[in-house]
Amino acid sequence: MATLAYEPPPDTTKGLNQVLGYLAWLVTAAGVAGLLIVGSRMAVALKTGDAEEHVREYLIVLVACVIGACAGPLVEFLGLVGFWNTEK
Repeated sequence: MATLAYEPPPDTTKGLNQVLGYLAWLVTAAGVAGLLIVGSRMAVALKTGDAEEHVREYLIVLVACVIGACAGPLVEFLGLVGFWNTEK
């Protein structure tokens, strides 16, 4: 006989899921804003004739975006989804 994993009622995690949804949108908006800011700084630097290195800034923003996008699957992979669930 297969044992099923405990799942809390949907009303229990409704508020938390809403907050996590808002945080996901904020991470996406911050990533897009970061890329726009770095791109505009690069455009201004090129127009004024300054030769600055912007690849490092792009990499920092892109790594932050990847971390933000992989946070949910990473938590699920590590098995931390039910970490606070003490009821069995």
